[in-house]
Amino acid sequence: MSDHPEPFTLSVPEAAIEDLRARLERTRFPDQAPGSPWAYGTDVDWLRDLVRYWRNEFDWRAAETRLNAFPQFKVPVSGIDLHFLHVQGQGPAPLPLLLSHGWPGSVFEFLQLIPRLTDPARFGGDAADAVTVVAPSLPGYGLSFRPGQKRFSAEEIADCFSTLMTEVLGYERYAVQGGDWGAFISSRIALEWPQRVVGLHLNMMPVRRDPLQLDPAAPDLRAWREELEEFLREETGYQWIQGTRPQTLAYGLTDSPAGLAAWIGEKFDRWTDSDGDVLSVIARDDLLANISLYWFTGAIGSSFWPYYARRHSPWPIPRDRTIDVPAAYAAFPKEILRPPRSLAAETYTDIRQWTVMEKGGHFAAMEQPEALAGDVLRFLRPLRGSN
Repeated sequence: MSDHPEPFTLSVPEAAIEDLRARLERTRFPDQAPGSPWAYGTDVDWLRDLVRYWRNEFDWRAAETRLNAFPQFKVPVSGIDLHFLHVQGQGPAPLPLLLSHGWPGSVFEFLQLIPRLTDPARFGGDAADAVTVVAPSLPGYGLSFRPGQKRFSAEEIADCFSTLMTEVLGYERYAVQGGDWGAFISSRIALEWPQRVVGLHLNMMPVRRDPLQLDPAAPDLRAWREELEEFLREETGYQWIQGTRPQTLAYGLTDSPAGLAAWIGEKFDRWTDSDGDVLSVIARDDLLANISLYWFTGAIGSSFWPYYARRHSPWPIPRDRTIDVPAAYAAFPKEILRPPRSLAAETYTDIRQWTVMEKGGHFAAMEQPEALAGDVLRFLRPLRGSN
């Protein structure tokens, strides 16, 4: 058994909050590029309004209170102090579930999702479906970061989380769920420790992204190839800079809160199912809580590291291996990439559930927490006997 977890409560010094407001007051905005708003990145008028609200109206202490309502801990794992939420399920036999976020997210993504998973009866569901949630901050992200600590690839994060679940918390069998980097991390755990994983649920499908490897004669693969080529051409600029020169980008985003909000806010705008108004599906306070956590912890540069590791190492799931545990995929219509089931089945050999969701995008836990929770619990229900 590793070191015992110590309870944790988030409390940002008042001086840091005042410094943030002062920096926001001094923001120097660029002019708006010609053309429609958002055509070339974050819209200036949108960001002006967000910065104004962040400076004058946003209540960070209320965000802290929301997070601190959940049991939180820190424990030394893999050479760092790992932060995690550990929320007990309210049911007769809760199944442990490891919940992994991605970039540019944080554990703030899960505050509406977790209660629906741990206490489904409270939301009209069955208490027998309850799970116990373990939701870590990714190493190098938010409260799992301190200056100067080592950097982690997705594979190394999977190793770290496996240690947390088995050696620290004593869970020999558990389920895993994730989107974005969390999908890679969850898949990697299922690949390396299949004997421990009851089931794997994803809301992003991390299949290989090589258009030239796809059969152009297959209709579903032809459509996927066109979607993938468009994504690689127009939407991966952030991956290139974060994956090649993360340190250079970190200076600007660590020094300028408006720059940080523009960088993260653009992804929320592009990747949500919002019909052009991200704040219609994600509350402004929720968006700013997530951005503020990056700001107060100074973790944005470290959060880039999985991109650098991914670009300079092989794909996290080797081509000659498959993931054979029971798997499920919630296919949200505005996810950044939506591969066909036939392609996913080449890597995930036991897909038990493939749900085409009605609405939602990349940040499903924030956009559609009820739908995501329902899909997860429905998938896990018949697998509980294998726990």
